[in-house]
Amino acid sequence: MKKIVLAYSGGLDTSIILKWLQETYKADVVAFIADIGQGEETEPARQKALKTGAVDVVVSDLKREFVQDFVFPAMRANAIYEGSYLLGTSIARPLIAKGQVDVYRKTGADAVSHGATGKGNDQVRFELTYLAMEPGIRIVAPWRDPKWTLNSREKMVAYAEQHGIPVPVTKAKPYSSDRNLLHISFEGGILEDPWAEPPADMFVLTTDPAKAPDRPTYAEIEFEAGNPVAVNGQRLAPEALLAELNKLGGANGVGRVDLVENRFVGMKSRGVYETPGGTILYAAHRAVESMTLDREVMLQRDQLSPKIAQLMYNGFWYAPEMEALMAFVNKSQENVTGSARVKLYKGSCTVVGRRAEKTLYDPKISTFEEDEGAYDQADATGFIRLNALRLRVRNRAGFSKS
Repeated sequence: MKKIVLAYSGGLDTSIILKWLQETYKADVVAFIADIGQGEETEPARQKALKTGAVDVVVSDLKREFVQDFVFPAMRANAIYEGSYLLGTSIARPLIAKGQVDVYRKTGADAVSHGATGKGNDQVRFELTYLAMEPGIRIVAPWRDPKWTLNSREKMVAYAEQHGIPVPVTKAKPYSSDRNLLHISFEGGILEDPWAEPPADMFVLTTDPAKAPDRPTYAEIEFEAGNPVAVNGQRLAPEALLAELNKLGGANGVGRVDLVENRFVGMKSRGVYETPGGTILYAAHRAVESMTLDREVMLQRDQLSPKIAQLMYNGFWYAPEMEALMAFVNKSQENVTGSARVKLYKGSCTVVGRRAEKTLYDPKISTFEEDEGAYDQADATGFIRLNALRLRVRNRAGFSKS
């Protein structure tokens, strides 16, 4: 190998791997940085990669693509992994890998590499995407490489110190984090004890709910065909919209999640997440769906949602089954147009209003007052008796024990 494209973040693993690839394979390393909303981390990471020895650093602004083509589809599918994880890292990896393959092609590289460990999900997410796009691509996964001997945080920190590489994991910050426009995740170190409460000073995007404002904040989110397009009457680009909701949600302590999840490779792990804007979007989107989505279509989509979330979590973004399932989701969203009003207060996001021009909610039918003949209540008699027929037959046959 003469040239390797490394997915680079500037964190402990990729900083060390950049130098390790040079020393081990005597190859040039091109560092690829995907800007998906990690804030001020991008430029320092670029400078750090050059100082560590990268022959080139390619930074791609993928914020619009990330939100529009990954975050919004996940939200339209109501994809939530194991009941609470909004997939902030899961859906970012295929996009990063896709951008990395583009750089691999443009630079004429011989291989790609990443910093994911052999215990985690990210190795799968990266490599499934590589292979879906370039079936014959050569992949260097250092953590699974026989030449790799830095198999502990202690050894990695020592290697970094030996080569003058600054490391972000310290005694003051004994955990690792990953940030993008949708969320920030924390894992490892002190968080490996599932009984230990996360330190109060760890959180980045959200105010401590106990210290959040004593007065609630209201926000109105407008949707068109299942996609959010405006906040409080102001139309915004996808990445700006999510950033605005992050600000509103974060100020009110919305979006903290602490869970033990099942990794694809078979083990359980503990993760802590902050997803303020995403938490608001999911709630608001669901509220607009309640006005516009047919009951059976909603039921079918909701039955598919856990499977879609599992595929996203496991890295099968570019698999044919994902394409087929998302085709149904996208069809279901054609009439999901309207607005939802949410109340943000001390860590909670509560829907307090919803409306849609084309709505399936008809107050003339659902009212408890006089309905002016819009609904004949006598029709319910036959409806109930027909639905009870199999229960009556079962009882007469002697199956019922009551």
